[in-house]
Amino acid sequence: MTTNNSDLKSTVQQRYGEAALRVLDGSARSCCSPQSCDPITANLYDASQVAQIPEEAMVASLGCGNPTALAGLKPGETVLDLGSGGGIDVLLSARRVGPSGKAYGLDMTGEMLALAEENKRKSGLTNVEFLKGEIENIPLPDCSVDVILSNCVINLSADKDRVLREAFRVLKPGGRFAVSDVVSRGEVPAEIRRSVELWIGCIAGALTEDEYREKLESAGFADVRFEPTRVYRAEDAREFLAEKGVDFERIAPLVDGKFFSAFIRATRP
Repeated sequence: MTTNNSDLKSTVQQRYGEAALRVLDGSARSCCSPQSCDPITANLYDASQVAQIPEEAMVASLGCGNPTALAGLKPGETVLDLGSGGGIDVLLSARRVGPSGKAYGLDMTGEMLALAEENKRKSGLTNVEFLKGEIENIPLPDCSVDVILSNCVINLSADKDRVLREAFRVLKPGGRFAVSDVVSRGEVPAEIRRSVELWIGCIAGALTEDEYREKLESAGFADVRFEPTRVYRAEDAREFLAEKGVDFERIAPLVDGKFFSAFIRATRP
């Protein structure tokens, strides 16, 4: 299967929309335990963070890291989460920046935005705003944000260069890019890139570290740094890949140890 931008967006919207509806109807399982979800999304938030937000925000989490724990957010800052889903990182950020700060969440999926608004209501937070739109076209003015967050979403875009240019545009001078994403070691085999199911599983859309660095620097960012947070072994994903209809024995040698989640930092000079 070949993948184009329109087909990919449609598939991602369908997947995340279905995930939101499962949370709203109570049939979703929490990703707080390794038995309940794939090795990319399990056990990313500690107990103190879980206690700060509605359970539905945690259950809806489909990220690969915890950018709010590492971004060094300060009171009074304005934060934007690209691909905010059910709002977990937006709500955590809003608590960190306090009432003098602001936390935006941007998502293109209506069902996720509805879930995020409900989680905002339950949280009682007033310094939160969720926006509908695409991360390739951020609906905020130039130089309006102190920190860009994202949690395993940039890899889902078929136009990562545009995403990074947009992130640079809305950041203030001195602003920080602080995202969690999946990164690959070496080139991803073509057969994996052709699989939309693996792409939306945060594997086939992954850039190599060198590619990611080059794209960030081309967008204008400086001081680019990578901090690996979790390396994925094929055996850990046996059940996850099988559920996607993937021939595990055939694909395992192509993916084992080649993908890791990383905290990626950069600044707008």
